[in-house]
Amino acid sequence: MIKKRLLNTIIFFAILVIFSRFENGGVDARTDKGIPRSDFVKTSPTRFVLNGKPFYFNGFNSYWLMYMASDPSTKEKVSSTFRQASVHGMNVARTWAFSDGGSRPLQSSPGVYNENMFKGLDFVVAEAKKNGVYLILSLVNNWDDYGGRKQYVQWARDKGQYMNDDDFFSSPVTKEFLKNHIKAVLTRVNTITRVAYKDDPTIFAWELMNEPRCQSDLSGRLLQNWIAEMATYVKSIDRNHLLEVGLEGFYGESMPQQKQYNPGYEVGTDFISNNQIPQIDFSTIHLYPDQWVPGASKQGQADFVNKWVESHIQDSKTVLKKPILVTEFGKSSRSSGYSVGARDAYLGNMYDAVYKCARAGGPCGGAVFWQVMAQGMEGWGDGYEVVLEQSPSTHVAVITQQSKRLSALTH
Repeated sequence: MIKKRLLNTIIFFAILVIFSRFENGGVDARTDKGIPRSDFVKTSPTRFVLNGKPFYFNGFNSYWLMYMASDPSTKEKVSSTFRQASVHGMNVARTWAFSDGGSRPLQSSPGVYNENMFKGLDFVVAEAKKNGVYLILSLVNNWDDYGGRKQYVQWARDKGQYMNDDDFFSSPVTKEFLKNHIKAVLTRVNTITRVAYKDDPTIFAWELMNEPRCQSDLSGRLLQNWIAEMATYVKSIDRNHLLEVGLEGFYGESMPQQKQYNPGYEVGTDFISNNQIPQIDFSTIHLYPDQWVPGASKQGQADFVNKWVESHIQDSKTVLKKPILVTEFGKSSRSSGYSVGARDAYLGNMYDAVYKCARAGGPCGGAVFWQVMAQGMEGWGDGYEVVLEQSPSTHVAVITQQSKRLSALTH
């Protein structure tokens, strides 16, 4: 009788354990490297914080993750990329949560989704969690790649609307299309982890749009209104996650004296007023001196970089009073004077600026370089790609060193 009662007790607790694992989506709440389910990154007020302690990011862009993850023959590239990133101490990746129309879309038409692609994104989130990598997920593209606003405008035209590409930001039709997409992504329940995206701390932040621009309205009012409306909508669904715009950092009319730091032109955004919207939690900048000031000398480009970074860090600290991330930067192998050493030096200088700010308690929470590719993706390169397994030891050392010294600031 005693043995039988003991056996029944063991079976009972075994069932409880199994049930709890299913409740956790079939995976433990924390893996050896993984992200605990309850730990959302927050801001306070000009720093990123995790469980009340300052938290810093060192990471990479890989826009292609969902695409590769949706095909069983290439999904290992996603796993290997996260594993390699983790080896080098990187803890954040920025990637696309959109693919509108075209070949292998996530959204083939407004509100119509390809489940295989969505499962690919599920896999990206699950693999990031497993390897302790947070995600910045961008919700739509300003550019034509993977559909973007041009595809949204075409969908509106298909419904009888007469409009140009910049009308994307004002048309009730395109705004409704995008809100529906935002809702679909944020409320998606991951088929692997069984956790809704809006409830998953693996996602560090949502990005409204990759590099929004509206050069038909340099006053900035059109984009300002669009950002305010979309940010409010995101927060109405999800108040767990941080939100950023996706800005490159161009200054506008709210502080015209700061336009001296622009690379000689404007794009209809306003770094100050766009980021002052209450629902926007932190600011971002991108940095491409070889594209933005191509006629400048090597020293001229270096001076532009230093002033660009310094001015935005200072404005984030004193005007915005919010943290800032450098979410795109890199050096192209197709630019004049390129060498691996030059790219290492460029990355190193950016990392030094980030570390100096972080060590002093400033608002710069990290940098995310453009971009990591997996082995066998040679045809996908744009000149900025880095294959971690193939990178020279000096190049990897630059990344790893930054990860280690930023991590040391949190202990």
